[in-house]
Amino acid sequence: MTLIVIEGLDGSGKTTQARLLADYLRQQGRKVLVVEEPGTTAVGQRIRGILLGKENEIAPLAELFLYEASRAQLVQEMLKPALAAGRIVIADRFALSSLAYQGYGRGLSLGLIEELNKIATDGLEPDLILLLDVPPEIGLERKEGVRDRLEGAALDFHRRVRSGYLELIKGYRQGRVLDGRVRPEEIFQRIVEIIAGLDI
Repeated sequence: MTLIVIEGLDGSGKTTQARLLADYLRQQGRKVLVVEEPGTTAVGQRIRGILLGKENEIAPLAELFLYEASRAQLVQEMLKPALAAGRIVIADRFALSSLAYQGYGRGLSLGLIEELNKIATDGLEPDLILLLDVPPEIGLERKEGVRDRLEGAALDFHRRVRSGYLELIKGYRQGRVLDGRVRPEEIFQRIVEIIAGLDI
């Protein structure tokens, strides 16, 4: 069973690295599933539309419940079956995002979020967490076009989320922090080295 989670602020390069890693592992003959939160499942996509729609004003607790609902659906519908079938799953965000965004960002209780995470994930934990760290100013600068509801939040919110990520990752023995400011090729080379060291 191998669940690799890539975390970080918007614009940190998560989606690019997930794609590069999936391609690399497939070339090694591995079966890979790439998912993103919120989304991927039909239910998750509908929840994603609610969460990211700029027209929606969502209370922090309601926001948390929506993310957890999307996560619970993803775990039951896709993650657990894929892992049971021997596939490597690469997730663009997972439970740590809620602690960083709704905990540090929105100010909700970390204890409450941890309990809801346990329920939504059905106890599923990542084998590896890759945190791509970038200052929010750089991450948001990289986002082109119209920003969604979360991307459009105040800069202070994104700074709190980044601080949260950097504090939270210390509590995970399977966590690794990578400098998201360097070229994507350099980040990916470091990820390959990490994967090789873990014999995934």
